[in-house]
Amino acid sequence: MNSVETFQLSIYGASALSFLISYSFCYTIIKLNKSYKFKKNDQKRLSNLNIVPLGGVAMATSFFVSVRFLGQADSNIVFISIFALGISILGVIDDFKNLNWKLKIFFQFFLVSFPIIILGTVINVENLLGFNLGNNLNIIFTVFWVIVLMNSINFIDNMDGFAAINSAIICLALTILSFVYNQNYLADVSFVLLFSILAFILFNFPPAKIYMGDSGSLFIGFIFGFVSILFDWNPSGESFLYSSIAPIFLFFTIPLLDFLTVFVYRLKNKISPARGGTDHISHRLLNEGYNVKQVLIIFVCINLFIFFLLGLSIMYEYLSLIIFIIYAIFIIFLFFKFQKMKPLN
Repeated sequence: MNSVETFQLSIYGASALSFLISYSFCYTIIKLNKSYKFKKNDQKRLSNLNIVPLGGVAMATSFFVSVRFLGQADSNIVFISIFALGISILGVIDDFKNLNWKLKIFFQFFLVSFPIIILGTVINVENLLGFNLGNNLNIIFTVFWVIVLMNSINFIDNMDGFAAINSAIICLALTILSFVYNQNYLADVSFVLLFSILAFILFNFPPAKIYMGDSGSLFIGFIFGFVSILFDWNPSGESFLYSSIAPIFLFFTIPLLDFLTVFVYRLKNKISPARGGTDHISHRLLNEGYNVKQVLIIFVCINLFIFFLLGLSIMYEYLSLIIFIIYAIFIIFLFFKFQKMKPLN
């Protein structure tokens, strides 16, 4: 038994360690990179400030180290954390080298599919659809789900504090829900990730001193994706359709809403979805006259309303279908509302 296995921390100790490592790394990166120069490219962005995009390295490293000292984390989480660190390194390379999008997707596919196949952890869509394809459809769907989540988090990393605050709220909700459903190891993992993100927010809150970059957004999306797979959304065995699918979308509403809004807009206007741009939902609100902090407050309120609906569905399971319909109407309303707003010039 090695020293890491014999020396374990409580959830509070691991979370404190995660916060301290993330904070220290962010602080050090900022101090050492005052002369950082933004690499010019042909993509249109909200701002091309000379702010180093290495916040994701701090978060990924703090999570990787802290989880290994967390007594309640199982071997699957430790294994997944290795690939999470790998996806963060891929993000660093992309931040500084502007990798071709096809090459990025290839490496994302490898880093996501390998742990899914090795661990055999999938979203069982074959069971949901009522047929058997030898688990192949489950693997394909699960890989696709995680990659979409990774890139949707990457999509909302387009304004100071936006991706980080939304991710922190998701972590908090995942922690609470995991605790309620007695899936304590996932509650602990989500709590550790929350403190890693909170330390980063101290430096990313507007005006930002550091960006998370692709290394952060891909890393957070990767962890969210695997937590959503490992989580048992239907512990009672009842209401399979609603309990297994709806909570996932409830947790990831903002990233997916932004992803769909931008994707549809760019598809209609023949713009590459892989390019940076100022057509995200946060930018559209800025164009409406809101300032950065007001936009952040708006999305915090949206998240809180969504989690309120989720809480109602847990407390009053017999109303789940009605609550889901309310949620669907709310999301459709927001989608068309954002579609009508003009992108920021």
